[in-house]
Amino acid sequence: MGLPIEKDHFEEWEFERFEKRLRENLDALELLLQRDGFGVGESSLGAELELDLIDGACKPLAVNRDVLVQHVDPRLQLELTRFNLEYNLSPVPFTGKPFATVQKEMELALRSLEAPVAEYGGRVVTIGILPTLRLDQLQGSSMTDLPRYRALNSGLQRIRRAPFRIRIDGDEPLDLTCDDVTLEGANTSFQVHLRINPEAFADTYNAAQLITPIAVAACGNSPVFLEHCLWEETRIALFKQAVDARSANTGEWRRAARVPFGHGWIRRGALELFAEAVRLFPPVLPVCDDEDPMEAVNEGRIPRLAELRMQQGTVWQWNRAIYDPGSGGHLRIEFRTLPSGPTPLDMMANAALIIGMTIGMRKKINSLLPAFPFRYAEYNFYRASQNGLQAELLWPTKLGISPEQHTAAELVKRFLPVALEGLAELGIDDDEAKTLMNVIDNRVRSGITASRWQRQLLAKIDRNHSRPEALAAMLAIYEKESRTGSPVSEWPLDL
Repeated sequence: MGLPIEKDHFEEWEFERFEKRLRENLDALELLLQRDGFGVGESSLGAELELDLIDGACKPLAVNRDVLVQHVDPRLQLELTRFNLEYNLSPVPFTGKPFATVQKEMELALRSLEAPVAEYGGRVVTIGILPTLRLDQLQGSSMTDLPRYRALNSGLQRIRRAPFRIRIDGDEPLDLTCDDVTLEGANTSFQVHLRINPEAFADTYNAAQLITPIAVAACGNSPVFLEHCLWEETRIALFKQAVDARSANTGEWRRAARVPFGHGWIRRGALELFAEAVRLFPPVLPVCDDEDPMEAVNEGRIPRLAELRMQQGTVWQWNRAIYDPGSGGHLRIEFRTLPSGPTPLDMMANAALIIGMTIGMRKKINSLLPAFPFRYAEYNFYRASQNGLQAELLWPTKLGISPEQHTAAELVKRFLPVALEGLAELGIDDDEAKTLMNVIDNRVRSGITASRWQRQLLAKIDRNHSRPEALAAMLAIYEKESRTGSPVSEWPLDL
């Protein structure tokens, strides 16, 4: 998030100073984006893999700091809850076989963690939400003991002034409250970064927003939370509500959620998204840098814009604009909707699908948007998260009255060739692109996403076991199958 956080409480004057610095950061960024050649460079792929630690009974294992001490690797970081870790994979250029390169690094990283985790009687699993989690394992004591997480929690509580409420419909609806943000730590993601030249940002970002629901429908991996079967991608609903800092007072003006899908199609470029983050959301972590950003820009340097990056780190848009002062300064789109797991191959296929469709749709986007108000894209996003490949989604058409309705499965099949076109435009090796899109095609043809696999196996085990026992048995089989490396559509469903 740009700056180290060394304390967990801030005074009101610090929030006021931070707001002033945010406005200065925005002014500096606006000038920087007008500089000839800023951010122009080779497209690249980056990723962050979040993972869970489980014990021999497939329950959460709260030893992330102990493992980090045992396994010194600068790419490995602590996460919000004590049973989570995050691995920052090395960025690679979009030429040849970048997905194979990232997949190999991921596989090596996961294998390297086996021994240090095994010392505590545990294993590593990549999954959207651990199905064996219980509410008592998501209390404040489960939060990783770092100032940044305590500060994040107190900053959100300062704005909300009430417990966080989770209400999720589904086969087995869930309704509960929590005094802190620890429930968010149940979410485990695979976040993908795409470097974009500034002049192409608006069209690329709008294309990403349009196609994200299709990718979400095909990539679900979190159907269970606190022993309740909920959405195909329950992370979407849980994350939004677990850090919802909007006032619980129903008589007050309802502000924008800090985990939004978006507020409309962007018109000119990335600056609009950074401005939204500053002007729509109160600060949570008011840590200030000592740099004068306007001075840096006026002297021809690349400013750190640390306050703006900190603010962006506490506004969790599902497709998020990223400013990075590294590599001469550049912009990225962070795709945050993909779940962790089930296998490195599945995750690479998911990343290739969302990126390929984004680039493939980019050149067509401006002709489609007049026929597709943004609220339709937002509608699609939540329907896809709820119902996966069976979701009924809306899609723009140039013939007749727009939109038309299609199942998500139909749209995935329709846009696999578009994804291949986009991957080819990025310079991806043809064999690699086809291999990864075949993983998605087989998944859609079989109807077996990771969420569907979990649901179907759980339904079988549920018949003869209590729900906690069934979830542990299902997760044990999931973890075993994930180690084979085979895509989830090929996993057996017989007991």
